[in-house]
Formats: sequence, C-alpha cells, structure tokens
Amino acid sequence: MANAASDGATAALLRPLCEGANIRTWVGFKHFMYLGEQAVLDWFRDREAGPSALFHRYGLGLSVISSSAQLPAVLDLDDVTDAAVTGGPERFEVKLTAHRHGTPTVLRARVGVALVKEADAPASAPPPWLAPLVIADVGDAGATARPDREAPPGAGNGATGYAWSWRVPYYFCQYSNRMQHSGYVRVLEEAVDRFLADKGLGIADVLRDRGWIPVVSRARVSLLADAVMGETMHTTMSVTDVLKRTCFAARMDCYVPRGRAMVHTASADILHAYAIARGESAGQTAELDDGFIAALTRGRPS
Repeated sequence: MANAASDGATAALLRPLCEGANIRTWVGFKHFMYLGEQAVLDWFRDREAGPSALFHRYGLGLSVISSSAQLPAVLDLDDVTDAAVTGGPERFEVKLTAHRHGTPTVLRARVGVALVKEADAPASAPPPWLAPLVIADVGDAGATARPDREAPPGAGNGATGYAWSWRVPYYFCQYSNRMQHSGYVRVLEEAVDRFLADKGLGIADVLRDRGWIPVVSRARVSLLADAVMGETMHTTMSVTDVLKRTCFAARMDCYVPRGRAMVHTASADILHAYAIARGESAGQTAELDDGFIAALTRGRPS
C-alpha cells in the first residue's frame, strides 16, 4: 500500500515476484525495473489518477516512456522494499530500500511518463495538472532523437552485432494496442541472452563451466515511437565497451517497418558483469579473460 506525503512524495511497500529469481534466490534486473514502474503507478493512484481511472475517465493511456536504473545491491526473493517516489507528474526519482540488515539501497531510478490519447476510449478533458502530459502518440514525447533507417538492420553493425526479427505479441502491449515499457525491458533481457548464446557464451554454459552468474548494475530503456501489436520488430544488440575486464556495456535498438522506412521505436543500454557463484571467491566479481573478451567483441572464437 502506498501513501502520499505532504511534500508530494509517495512511499510504498513492494516485493519482487517469484518469476524474477532465476539464479538462486537473487532477483534479475528486469524485476527491479518493474518495481520502479510500479512505484510510479502508485504515485498516480494515490492522486486518484491510476491507469484505469485515466483510461475510462479521460481516454488516456498512462505510459512509461523512459527509465534509467542503477542497481547498487542485490535484491532477494523474500525482500520487502520501501519505495520512495519524488518528482512528478512527468519525471520521477525512485529509490528502493530493502528491509534487511544494513537497509541497503537496491535501486535508484529515473522514470518518465506520458499520457497517450487512446482511440477507443471515452474522452473528456483531464485535470489541469495532467494536461501537459497528454500526447497523441509516443513519438510526440521527444525524449530522444530518433534515427530511422532505410533498410532492415542486420548483424552488419560489426562482428560484435546480433540481430533478429519477431512479431510484437499482445502480452508485450498495453491498452489493446501499443508495445509498453515493460515489454521492452523483457526484450532487453532476451537480447542479452540471444547475443551471448550467439557468441558461444550462453548463460547456462558459462554457469556450468565457469561458475559465473550474470549480474546487471545499470540499465536504460527509452521509447521513441509507437510499435503496434502484430507488427514485425527488428532488434539489434551489440557490445559497445569492455570496462576494466570486469563488465561489458551493450546497446539494443528496435525498429518496425513502415512504408519505405524502418522506424526506430526504442533503444536501451545495459551494463553487464558476472559474479562468481561457487568456491572461496563466491560473491566476488569475475575477471573476464582474453578469450571471453574476444568472443564478446570479435564474434565466436574459431
């Protein structure tokens, strides 16, 4: 349950879903980002402007259009967190603190939202404090420059690249129509998994052979244009940097074909490392050896 403070902040108690604990009982990065989004939605609910109310009263879709998250500590499946939300109504700061020894901060995030006019919903004028958030579609938010393409993207952005195409499913969408923020977060996780497998560094193989588990310390997702249920999505993933032989930065871009153009619908960045899962060094960050780095940056080893 959330409550609104007198200074405009909102506080809530949130717990991660069991789905997020894929390695031991540690929760993966996308569920950190889900909790950040949930905290912001609760901020609106506390002001009688939750997603359902906005849709049915004003024909508006409350949509997260940008997020940037730092994950300074692990989140366990049984953790309860205090979620502190400040800012609004367009941009928010979210802080999650775990209820355990030391009360560590497990998430610091910035979240941007917009109210998108929905075609098949009743429409009336929203309250004045919400009016500046209203846009016709996600592309009108103008959060980031959008470099569209003339041809489908491929793995041609260097030997480090990986690309695949897929259909936008209904369960990635919101309001019966548009790809939503959490859908792109899920795609970002899949993009990393596919990229690593393509480079001979599949997560299951690395866990079995090296005893390393993947960890994420930073992630960002930005929606640039609408992607609609049933459209074909072209997605690319590539490594942009290897830092201090302990982590690698990667970028994801998503495009949908419209006429002669490939419309850039979203971009994302992620900072990925590995923790040692067994032995005397368990819990420490693994050092990436030359072969591992070569696979990340020059393709599958011969």
